[in-house]
Amino acid sequence: MTVRILENSMHLVRYWLEFENAPKFTPLRLGCGITAENLDDMRHILRDVFFKGNAVPGISKCIENVDVSTLDANHVLPNIGAVYRRGVWFPNMN
Repeated sequence: MTVRILENSMHLVRYWLEFENAPKFTPLRLGCGITAENLDDMRHILRDVFFKGNAVPGISKCIENVDVSTLDANHVLPNIGAVYRRGVWFPNMN
């Protein structure tokens, strides 16, 4: 898979998250991909998009600058959104 990075988005970071006790039967059980300006920005996006002010489950893994080609080829990669824009790219919400 080729990831295209736009010149004006070079300051953005791709994060891959996995959660402790992720809700079953939701895409979050596989993990979550977010592109953000920094770790605090990523947390704000996560809270605003998925948890709407509710408690965020514990994060068991957080990979900065994740190489998306290393993610699950059967479920994540076929359903990935635009990783070069600020926002959630898995589950695809761009």
